[in-house]
Amino acid sequence: MGKLKLSKDIKMVVSDFDGVFTDGTFILDENLNQQKTINFVDIMGVSILLKNDIKFGIISGETTNILEYFRVKFGVDEIHKGIRQKGIVLSELMEKYGLKRDEVLYIGDDINDIAAFECVDFKIAPKNANPIVKVIQGVQVTENSGGKGAFREMVDCLMELKK
Repeated sequence: MGKLKLSKDIKMVVSDFDGVFTDGTFILDENLNQQKTINFVDIMGVSILLKNDIKFGIISGETTNILEYFRVKFGVDEIHKGIRQKGIVLSELMEKYGLKRDEVLYIGDDINDIAAFECVDFKIAPKNANPIVKVIQGVQVTENSGGKGAFREMVDCLMELKK
């Protein structure tokens, strides 16, 4: 399937939002309203995880209301917005669910994700991630870019192991 080396023992996937579910860009209109594009293929990945009893959460530095879509559509409780210390929040989630570092996967694209990467054994970055992130020891890079199927690629690789 994919080239990512994952584990069938992964019990939770935690993701950044912008740069993973989006391509990192946004449209700003005259009234300063933001619009972002999200790929449905990636959204389907969330559904696949949850249907396979894998916990899912988002830790975002942004406060966009788009994140509420995941809470409402999928019943995702672990939506954390406006977070600057992602590693602390991820550590708290791991403690809350009694998960070890080899049972959690984190996917992110920029330098504000580095502290979260340090908490887990499975670190994924989209193809178009910041170059600094892509060379961190242990980070695996997807063949697809953020907002263009990177999240789903990771999910499909994980599901292949769970068969």
